[in-house]
Amino acid sequence: MTKTPDFAKTMQDMMASFPVDSSAMQNAFKTQAAFAEKFSKVAIEAAEKSTEISAKWTKDTLSKVADMSKAKAEPTDYTKAATDFASAAAEMAAENMAAFAEIAKKVQMETVELMLAAGKDMSEDATAVVKKATAEVTSVAKKAAAAAK
Repeated sequence: MTKTPDFAKTMQDMMASFPVDSSAMQNAFKTQAAFAEKFSKVAIEAAEKSTEISAKWTKDTLSKVADMSKAKAEPTDYTKAATDFASAAAEMAAENMAAFAEIAKKVQMETVELMLAAGKDMSEDATAVVKKATAEVTSVAKKAAAAAK
């Protein structure tokens, strides 16, 4: 009579032979860490530039306020000082908002580039891992099938 194959033994042999590639996990971690480092660099540079703009804007505004608050000889000079301040403040606001917009635009472009690069890297890594695992699993399955016969 034919002997009934021991599928439990076959499964144990197959699982024991199943490849566990920790290097794939290490590579994925390294890729993620590199991505996080690059993304952090973009965010920190943007924060630094924004802080510089804010500090300069504040300093310029305080300088204009100091000019406006000086004692004047004629009452009409106060009106002129207030008008000059309002005009300068509006001009500074427009310039600084444009500078903030440039920073935001740069951050957006760099973030998109990072995301595309990360997606490409992850796709390549995943493809390589899947191909390797498929080849190894196919090899193990063939050995298990041959052993079951």
